[in-house]
Amino acid sequence: MSTLPVFATPSTVTPGLDAGWVARTVEVALDEDLGPAPGRDVTSQATIPPSGTGAAELVAREDGVLAGLVVTEAVLDQVATRLGLDRAAATFHAQDGDAVTAGQVLATLEGRTQVLLVAERTLLNLVSRASGVATATQAFVRELAGTGAQVLDTRKTTPGLRALQKYAVRAGGGTNKRMGLYDVAMVKDNHVVAAGSVAAAIHAVREMFPDVPVQVEADTTAQALEALDSGADFLLLDNMEPDRLAEAVAAVREREGHDGVPAHVELEATGNLTLATAGKVAATGVDFLSVGALTHSAPILDLALDLRA
Repeated sequence: MSTLPVFATPSTVTPGLDAGWVARTVEVALDEDLGPAPGRDVTSQATIPPSGTGAAELVAREDGVLAGLVVTEAVLDQVATRLGLDRAAATFHAQDGDAVTAGQVLATLEGRTQVLLVAERTLLNLVSRASGVATATQAFVRELAGTGAQVLDTRKTTPGLRALQKYAVRAGGGTNKRMGLYDVAMVKDNHVVAAGSVAAAIHAVREMFPDVPVQVEADTTAQALEALDSGADFLLLDNMEPDRLAEAVAAVREREGHDGVPAHVELEATGNLTLATAGKVAATGVDFLSVGALTHSAPILDLALDLRA
């Protein structure tokens, strides 16, 4: 086998994943495979002696963008602890955010063979899913190159895996929007109905959570301008065809810097955005395209863990 480059850390994506979150997520994933801790793998534990050692390679089966490699050591460590065996060592040959090609060795794992095989599926599930998100994100980043617009994710994530999927978006060159319902106020049509008006909804948020930025969803130019008049910090322009979207963008830009409107209002387009339409949408002058498909529909990147003979 040829000599592979070695990186000291599997991640250059900032900020990274919280170690506590990784530990909890891996624990839940292992419980699914092994049963409640410590659990068991009836096949590996029956066919492989605990003393047996070996090495395995994490390999890309297709081209894409790597993400999630940061969970590797947590998976190996927790498996070793559950089995009462020595921890396995990981040597990384690629980093999260790297473009990888089919056949490329991403990491070499060495240690007790039981640990390697018990860890296999949990590791692949997490890294393959994250890499799929990063790969889908990078496709939008390439499509938007030179337009000045950025691709954003949404809250349409797999329950329990939001932190990993949003990390993967960053690895793919995209930008995170709000992490949840707690860090940005999003005034949508149902909130307007409940509060009585756009202005009333914004006022209510400002009163209770004065430190939180407020975004308002609009699906017409009139609604966008009403939101500006009511004090919205930025706007979500929802499900507009490019021509209508361009009109709304132009109307907002005319208002910038006047009558209390900020000098630049960040505008985000959303709703059924695809790679085929991304360029046209970006050409309208929006700052962001938010794409739920990055996290709710991205296929996994095919990876494998191959045990050396």
